Amino acid sequence: MKDELFQQLVTSLKEGSAILRGKTKPSRKTKLHWPDAKAVREKLALSQSEFAALIGISPRTLQNWEQGHRRPEGTARALLRIAERHPEAVLEALHA
Repeated sequence: MKDELFQQLVTSLKEGSAILRGKTKPSRKTKLHWPDAKAVREKLALSQSEFAALIGISPRTLQNWEQGHRRPEGTARALLRIAERHPEAVLEALHA
């Protein structure tokens, strides 16, 4: 590793450490929206097993989302966000 890159890495680590200890404020914050799986399911008027089958997950996974034990990630998160905004489109697209 070149000295310049190494110094950038050291500086970055020191900055991160100061932020974690509360000595420095971060330059920006990223807020992620986590869809409420239960609210989405209820908006679609489906049972847990129906909704889980519709989106291709196990009922246990859906229960974990709804109880806050886990959060949907990746494609599932994207699908839930779409279902929040356009529930009828999701029903139309996924009912084969």
